[in-house]
Amino acid sequence: MKTRNFNTDIPTLGEAKIISPLKHHTKPEEPVKRFVSDEARIIVDVQMNHLAAAQKKIISFDQAGPREKIYFDPSKLKCAIVTCGGLCPGLNDILRSMVLELHHIYNVKTIYGIRHGLQGFIPDFGHDVMDLNPDSVSGIQNTGGSILGSSRGTQDISMIVDCLERMNIGILFLVGGDGTLMASKKIADKIEKRNLKISVVAIPKTIDNDIYLVSRSFGFDTAVDVATLAIKGAHNEAEAYPNGIGLIKLMGRHSGFLAATAALAQQDANFVLIPEVDISLNGKTGLLQALENRIIHRKHAVIIVAEGAGQNLFDDQKKDFDPSGNVILQDIGLFLKDKISQWFKAKNIPISLKYIDPSYIIRSLPANANDSVFCGFLGRDAVHAGMAGKTKLLISFWNNHYVHVPMDASAGKRKNIDPHGRLWQSVLETTGQDACFTD
Repeated sequence: MKTRNFNTDIPTLGEAKIISPLKHHTKPEEPVKRFVSDEARIIVDVQMNHLAAAQKKIISFDQAGPREKIYFDPSKLKCAIVTCGGLCPGLNDILRSMVLELHHIYNVKTIYGIRHGLQGFIPDFGHDVMDLNPDSVSGIQNTGGSILGSSRGTQDISMIVDCLERMNIGILFLVGGDGTLMASKKIADKIEKRNLKISVVAIPKTIDNDIYLVSRSFGFDTAVDVATLAIKGAHNEAEAYPNGIGLIKLMGRHSGFLAATAALAQQDANFVLIPEVDISLNGKTGLLQALENRIIHRKHAVIIVAEGAGQNLFDDQKKDFDPSGNVILQDIGLFLKDKISQWFKAKNIPISLKYIDPSYIIRSLPANANDSVFCGFLGRDAVHAGMAGKTKLLISFWNNHYVHVPMDASAGKRKNIDPHGRLWQSVLETTGQDACFTD
């Protein structure tokens, strides 16, 4: 079902008339089970970020998967794949799954890898195009990063579409975060204005797990795994020394999903600080006093802070932006490290403070087994959508199903932790930090 001002229909380039090559891989007695009907919908219950709680919406999305008829002729099709933004576990798994599906299942032989993000479309950068085939992606799932490389920053949309025209690309696959989704939408809009028959399909990428209308993003499971190791290390360090304090900074610019989930996975944290909840630092009910109380009574403490937490503690000043247009955040980890040290020094209480920031280690690692499987589904369903002529969509996961989400519905919006929801309330129960912030 659709809701007012929230259209979940997916645009198509035209009628799909070509029998899918998957027919040849399907047993004659069970053709229906292999393919997904365009009428298949997955119903979800979504809390819209921009609406009041009373306006919770029940919506439905197209179910992802192979269609019985496709739009593109595989023998004449050229595809391009690009990875953008920060690194994330699973990028190579995504690339490999798409290339193998296009090559072996759909018999598409021309697949280009665009080097270093959207820069790869702009002639002035001079980045070579990489030919992708089963040999070039062999074993890449065992390595971190992206074999295509990446970059940040906006590029001229018209020049990108010019490049797609020159290369005679039929399907463009983009793997990236919110900035990439915004760029994908602009590229698709420009393609539509030029009346070109180019499908644009995105796979959302963020370790922060904060992309709107995406219940789970690839790489997040791996990030939680590695973050728990950092928490274990911080806890061991804190316990080993008198008045030991372990302070871990994790990723999460605007959403604290990684910090909260890692805290629940490894229940050693006493304080978890996230962007969705402002931090009170000083005073009888502030963090520093609560931390002192913890040290006096238990002799050690572990603090997890998301990188975007506590921005309310910094003086208002002119904001700087990175090449992708993101606000450059103040470093809450180092800030807290200094404030904690100053507080206990003023109280003449000796402490042993260990500060851990595993962010870049997490980003560049290979995906774990769960993420690798998840990436395979995302990559294959992206290929199915593109081959069917669907466009201006991203592949998402809801209610144990993979679905098509319109770019218009997701781009430019963000998913956040509900401070009154079960996830955050579970963190409060596990850490007991609510009881610490009292007189």
